[in-house]
This record gives sequence, C-alpha cells and structure tokens, in this order.
Amino acid sequence: MTFKAKALKYRARPGTPLTDGVDPARIRAQTLAEMGESPEVDASADTAPAPQTPRDASARDVTPGAVPGPASAQSGPASGGLSGASSGAKSGAKSGAKSGDVASAAEVDSETQIAAIRREGLTGRQLRMARRVAHKHGLAPTSDFDAVRLLRAKGVDPFSRANMLDIVRSAPEDATAPRNLPTAVPDPAAPAVAPPAMPGIKLPEDRAGEIFKIQQDIAKRRRRKVTFLLARLAFFVMLPTVIAGWYYSVVATPMYATHSEFVIQQADGGAAGGVGGLFRGTGLAVQQDSTTVQSYLMSRDAMLRLDQDRGFKAHFSQSGIDPVQRLPEDASNEAAYRLYERNVQVAFDPTEGILKMEVVAASPEASQQFSEALIGYAEEQVDNLTARLRDDQMDGAMANFEQAEARVRAAQQQVLDLQEQLGVLDPVSETGSLMQQITTFEVELRQKQLELQQLLSNTRPSQARVQGVEGEIARLDALIAELRSSLTGSTDGAASLARVSGELRIAEADLATRQLLLQQAAQQLETARIEANRQTRYMAVGVSPIAPDEPTYPRIFENTALAFLIFAGIYLMLSLTASVLREQVSS
Repeated sequence: MTFKAKALKYRARPGTPLTDGVDPARIRAQTLAEMGESPEVDASADTAPAPQTPRDASARDVTPGAVPGPASAQSGPASGGLSGASSGAKSGAKSGAKSGDVASAAEVDSETQIAAIRREGLTGRQLRMARRVAHKHGLAPTSDFDAVRLLRAKGVDPFSRANMLDIVRSAPEDATAPRNLPTAVPDPAAPAVAPPAMPGIKLPEDRAGEIFKIQQDIAKRRRRKVTFLLARLAFFVMLPTVIAGWYYSVVATPMYATHSEFVIQQADGGAAGGVGGLFRGTGLAVQQDSTTVQSYLMSRDAMLRLDQDRGFKAHFSQSGIDPVQRLPEDASNEAAYRLYERNVQVAFDPTEGILKMEVVAASPEASQQFSEALIGYAEEQVDNLTARLRDDQMDGAMANFEQAEARVRAAQQQVLDLQEQLGVLDPVSETGSLMQQITTFEVELRQKQLELQQLLSNTRPSQARVQGVEGEIARLDALIAELRSSLTGSTDGAASLARVSGELRIAEADLATRQLLLQQAAQQLETARIEANRQTRYMAVGVSPIAPDEPTYPRIFENTALAFLIFAGIYLMLSLTASVLREQVSS
C-alpha cells in the first residue's frame, strides 16, 4: 500500500482533498469551513492538535470496497447512528457549543482504543467480518474499527474461526440481513464540530506526516547505500577488469602454441600371468612411466637442456615481448623456470595413456623447435627408464650361466685326467669284462672238478688223467684268484680297478650335476632375456608438432571474463569478511 493510500484513511472528511504534504492546520480549516464556522473562531485548534471524537472517526472510516454516497441513500444501523450523531452536533451548535470544548473521558478512551486498532494494520476483509460479528451480537458500531473495539470490550474475538463459521452457517438463514454493509457516511448538511484538543495525542494527519518522513529517510539511506555499493564495485571490480581487458587487447604480445601428443608403449613379451596380465595393452600398464616422463618434461633439468640446446632464455628476453611476459636478460634460473612452467604444459590422460603437450612461444618456428626438442628428451628418458633394470637382469643371468659352464668344463677335464692316469676308458665296462672272465673260468673250474670226481670214482683211475685234471683245476684257481685280486688290489703300483671305478664315478656324477646346473642357468638366461625385452619401452608420436599460422594467445574475451570473476570473488569474500567482523565487534 502506498503512502497516499495510507493517508486516505486519515482524511478529515470524505471528499476532502489530500495533498502530498500533509498540513493538519489546513485540513482543520477546511473542516471548519464545511461546518459553516469561521477558521478564526477557534484559535486553539491551530496551536494544539485536538483528539478525534467517535463521530469524526466514523465519518473518516471508509471500508475497502464500499463506495460512499449521499446520506439519504444509506440505510441500516450505521446510518442511524450517524444521523443521531449529526443531530447531536446540530443541537450542540444551536446551543452555542464551541469547537474547543473538552471531550469526555469515555470519548477520549474510545478514540485511543480505535487509534490503537488502526495501528494493527487490519485488512478490509477482517474489518467487514468484525462488523458482521458485531451485528450478529446486537451491537451498533459507528465504524469497522468501532466494531472491533465493541467486540473486544464484550470479550468476543472478532477474528476467531468459530465466529466466522457461525456467520457462514447463519448467512443463508437470515434473509432480512443486508448482504453489503456500507460504511457510515456523514450528512453533508450537518455542521461539524471541531475535535477537542488533548495534549499528548497526535492526529492521524500528524502520524501520516511522520510516516512519510520516515519513508523518505529510508529511501534516502537506501539510495546512498546503493550509490556507495556501485562506487565500490566500479573501483574494486570494474576498473581492474577494464585494465585487464585493455592489457589483453592492446599491450599483450601474441603468442603461438604448438600442440603434440605421444604415447609410451610396452613391448609384448607374451601372456603374463596373474593380475598384471589384465592391464596389458591399456594405459594403466605404463601409467607410472608416463607420469615419470611428464614430471621430467616439467622439471628444471628439461628447462636447462632446452635453454642450452635451443636458447629458451634468449628467446623470451627479446625486446618485442611485453614487459609482463618478457624475461629479464640477467634472469635467474628460478625466474626462467617459472616462465617455463607457464609456457610449457604437459597433461596425461590415464584412460588412454596419452601425453598431451603444449608449448607457447613468441614465434611459431620457435614453438615448433621447442616441441621437437622436448619430444627428443622424452624419448631419451623413456629409453633410460628400464635400461638399468634390463642390464641388471641380463648381467646376473649371464654371470650364472658362465659360472655353470666353467664348472661343467672343469668336471669334464677331471674325468679325462682320471681316464688318462688309470688307463681305463670306462671302469664299468672294464669291471664287467673281468667279472665275465671270472665267471667263465669258474664255470670251467666246476667242470674240471666234476671230471676229477668222475675219474676218482673208478676203482683203478688213470693217474695221468687225474694229474692232468688236477693241474688244470689248480691253474684255473690261480687265474680266478689273480683276476679277483686285480679288481680290488693294486698291481705294479697302479691303482686297483675298484678305486679307479669309484673316482671315475664321482667325477662323472659331478659332471652330470654341473651339466644340470648349466641347463638351468641357460633357462634363466633365456627368461631374463624375454623379461628384458618385455621391460623395453617405446615412445610413439601420435600428433607431430606443427607450427601454427595464427596467434593462439591472448584470448581477449575469455581472459577478461576470468579476470572479472576473480575480482568479483575477491570483493565478495572481503565484503563478507568485513560484515562478519563488524557484526562481531558491534555485538
């Protein structure tokens, strides 16, 4: 509700114009003129505000939605009450009553209560409902606010849900009750009596003026706050943003960016068992190597090599570059490294295992040369990643194989020496030959013994034959004894066949063991070679560095928008911090 709409509630008489500047003296003078009295009759009315009487309050109350009309067109209790009040005012005027007479205490109390009810801010619907409840209880209010006052004096809540429901239920039954109760309209012909002046009570016109002044003061403070806010935003946000946009569009030197992509691949050394075989052929298999290469390309070592090979510092120290991006001629390695971090970006995609590199320089040729040099450094780093591991694996396997091979040769030489010293090629075959001879001679000895037993069984055996058989048996025994002694005993200072056989068997067993170890060492060497091949890394360049023909940076719109967001965020954080500190200090 606007101020003018609020002020209409406090008009002195219906139809009296309300100006923007509320002047109680002028309104009082207009009221006296309408009552037919001269404004100079009551001087006290201009000096001190007089409280309103119930008659005046009812005359000024206009229910929202009701249209005031002539007094003769109104009907109902309200019009009757108003006519009574008008007749009372006429009789008072005839009897010589003046506008400065002091009102009674009851009238002042009712006016005070009505003023308090007005300040509650009741809606038109609530006031109409209060009037209906008052008529239902047999009361005769002079206005909607007076209806609220009378109901509260009687102990009835005019806005309770039960009273509203009773009115709704009883509305169809009461056919004689008026449906639209108009507000009380005073008789234009009746003279009005000026309200008596009561100290300490302000007129509604005065209260409306004070409210208008308060609203003007609030609006003024709001305008001042908005002005200060706009000034702070312009100084702390808009001005730095304009400076940043001017720099990017006018001062900044055009920079050229060269993009390249490369991937680190692993040699396929066959199917790997365990969990490692699940990640073969994916980016996770070489994620550690890719991260290592990325860290190396963003390191100081790569920057120093690039400066030594391609003149990185000299390129960015040229006079044609703007002061913000230019590197001083006597710049330290740390300053050059900070510039290197801004102009060289290496990103790793773990899902695909691809390394993406962007190199920014003041000329397209220099950008391409820097990219090619860094790719060469990356290839060397990839080769050196697993070189030590592969060398260690191969060196250990080769050493074991050579040692096993040397031991096998030593065992073979020992067997050969024993064979040459003892004169026995194969002790097993020699022993078998001797045992076969001994067996043959023993069989022949058994036959001769049987033959001798057969000759001795005769009554008169032949002595010559008996002696001959006995001589053969003796020779066979001696031969068998000699052969048996040659197996375990030494003859003519030579080692026995048993010793020779034992030494050769030990040497041959050692030789067999050394041969088995040599076979295992050969298998380990082959496994190490396969593992070393599998550990080998290769770097494949997917996107070769190509020099751009148009400058890539600066991006004027994007950089200016980013600067605006940064300055706005800083201002927001500072203002929130200041407001919190101010609240803490004030509390």
